[in-house]
Amino acid sequence: MRMISPVFATTHSMTSSAPTEKNPTPKQSGSISKKAGLIFPVGRIRSMLKKGRYTKRVAASAPVYLAAVLEYLTAELLELSGKVAVQQNRKRITPRAVTLAARTDEELSQLLGNVTFTQGGVMPSLHETLQKKGRLSQSGSC
Repeated sequence: MRMISPVFATTHSMTSSAPTEKNPTPKQSGSISKKAGLIFPVGRIRSMLKKGRYTKRVAASAPVYLAAVLEYLTAELLELSGKVAVQQNRKRITPRAVTLAARTDEELSQLLGNVTFTQGGVMPSLHETLQKKGRLSQSGSC
């Protein structure tokens, strides 16, 4: 048997994550979110799914998938809201910009159709009878 000195055993753990000859793939440590490459907290979503009692059992991949979907939808809405804020010459995304972004995008409007945004206002619209008449009707009267 090979003897390991006590100094080596205390400074280096036997289960290191570095690749070795016996184990070419390193053991990845860290949160589930980090392993999945996500920003949203997978562990917190998992605990909320279990706490909510939606079902008796929750698959290991379910919170990862849900976190990925939520992260994508949030990024999409923030991107569109940022564009609306820039069009309005604003430096800050306001609830109004979020509302306009969500209502102008066809898919997000369908998804968030029953959602009320606080301080978001309503979509601007003019009735056809209230709109100004075009130049064609003015030039015909001469």
